[in-house]
Amino acid sequence: MRSNIMAFYPPKPKKISRRRMLKQSALSIGAFTIVPRSVLGGPNQTPPSEKLNIACIGVGGKGYSDAQSVSSQNIVALCDVDDNYAAKTYNQFPHAKRYRDYRVMLEKEKNIDAVVVATPDHTHALISLTAMRLGKHVYCQKPLTHTVEEAYRMSRTADQMKVATQMGNQGQADEGPRRIQEMIADGAIGAVQEVHVWTDRPMNGLFDTYWPQGIERPAEAADIPAGLDWDLWLGPAPHRPYHPCYHPFRWRGWWDFGTGALGDIGCHALDCVFRALKLRYPLSVQASCTQVNRETYPVASMVTYEFGAREDMPPVTVTWYDGGLKPPRPEELEPGRQLGIGGCLYIGQKGKILDGRIIPESKMQEYTPPPKTLPRSIGHYEEWIAACKGGTPAGSNFGFAGLLTEVVLLGNIALRMELRESLCRQKLLWDAEKREFTNLPQANAFLKKTYRDGFSIDSL
Repeated sequence: MRSNIMAFYPPKPKKISRRRMLKQSALSIGAFTIVPRSVLGGPNQTPPSEKLNIACIGVGGKGYSDAQSVSSQNIVALCDVDDNYAAKTYNQFPHAKRYRDYRVMLEKEKNIDAVVVATPDHTHALISLTAMRLGKHVYCQKPLTHTVEEAYRMSRTADQMKVATQMGNQGQADEGPRRIQEMIADGAIGAVQEVHVWTDRPMNGLFDTYWPQGIERPAEAADIPAGLDWDLWLGPAPHRPYHPCYHPFRWRGWWDFGTGALGDIGCHALDCVFRALKLRYPLSVQASCTQVNRETYPVASMVTYEFGAREDMPPVTVTWYDGGLKPPRPEELEPGRQLGIGGCLYIGQKGKILDGRIIPESKMQEYTPPPKTLPRSIGHYEEWIAACKGGTPAGSNFGFAGLLTEVVLLGNIALRMELRESLCRQKLLWDAEKREFTNLPQANAFLKKTYRDGFSIDSL
C-alpha cells in the first residue's frame, strides 16, 4: 500500500540507540538515585533504570508495529477484540497475557505502568481516559479522538493526572519538520500568509481506495467471523450488524467509527504547520466537498481554516485538500515538476516552501540554512518511554496533540450533511473561549456524540 505521509516529512535521521537515549534522558532530568519501584510507588515514578510494564490495546494493524516499537520494555498484556487480526502480535509476544476487554485487563493487571492504544478512532477516548484515570501513562494513535469534546477532555485529564502521554503522529520527531520550523523562523520566505496541505486519501490510484467513502450502509447481512467480538468492537458506537466493509481497517470512512481522510492524515500533515506558525484555535472554518451522506465522509473535500494574528505573525489561512484534490500549481514550480500525491505549500510574503524546500530550486540553492536551534528528538516512541520514567514531556503530548486534534475535527463538522444547506451561505465562526460555534448553534451538536449504554466517557 502506498503511503503519502513521507511527502510531508523527509527521511528520518539515523536511529539513536536505547543506551544513548537513556543517557540523554538522564541528562535532561538531572542526577537521580536508582531505587526499586516498590520504594518509590506508583506508575508515575518508574526509575529510568527499570523497564515499564506496558499493555497494548488494539494489536492488529498499526497496533502490531506500535507494540514492536515499545518492545524494549516489558510487554505484559495484549488486548484485542479480534483473535485472528491480533494473532501476529500474539505470536510475537507469547508470554504476554491476552484479553478481549480492556476493562477486564485494567482491573486484573495491577502492575501495568502504561498502555498503548491503537484501536479504531471511536474508542480512543474511552480507553485512554479510563487508563489515565487509573494513573497509567498513555500512548494513543492519531487522531487522538473521535470528537472535539473528547480531545479537550483527553488533554485536561492528562494534565490533571500528571501522566506521560504521546499521540501517534511519528513524523513530529523527525528532522524535516524541525528544519522547516527553523527556516520559517529565519524569515526564509517572509511572513507566512497561506498554507496548502493535501493528500490523495481515501483514494489509492484512479480506481481504488484505501477505504470506502461516499457510500451508504450495506443492505446485505454478513456472518460475524469466528474470533471477533463484534459488540466490543462497536463499543460506544450505535449498534449495527457486522459487515466486512467496517472491519478490519475500512472503518475509517464511516462517521460512526472513523474521522475520514482529514482525521487520518491531518494530525500528521498539520503538525509542523501548527508548530512553525504557532497556531491555536481558528477563527472560522468552512468546507466544500463531493456528495456527502449520514453514513460516510465524502470522496473528496476542501476545508479552509482562518487563524488570527499570533505574536509577531500575521493572520494566516490554512487550506486542506483530500481525495486527490490539490491547490493551484505555484508559478515558481519548474516546468515538468509535479505536485506530489500529498504535500505542503507555505506561501510567504517573500517566497514559497514546497515540501520542505524553497521553490524554485535555484532559490533553495542560494539560501543559507539557519543554525539548528530546536531540540532534536531521541525518537518518537523513545520520547514517550523517557517521559514515563520522569523525563521531559514527549513532543506530541496530549497538551499539544489535544489542540491539534480539536482543530482537525472542527473541519469535519463543516462537512456534515445535516449542515450543508446552512453552510452553503456562511462559514462556521468558532469562539475558543466559549468552545462553541457562534453563528450556527446546530453545529455545536457535532462537537460531541451520544454513547451506547455501558460505554460513556461521562461515567469515568
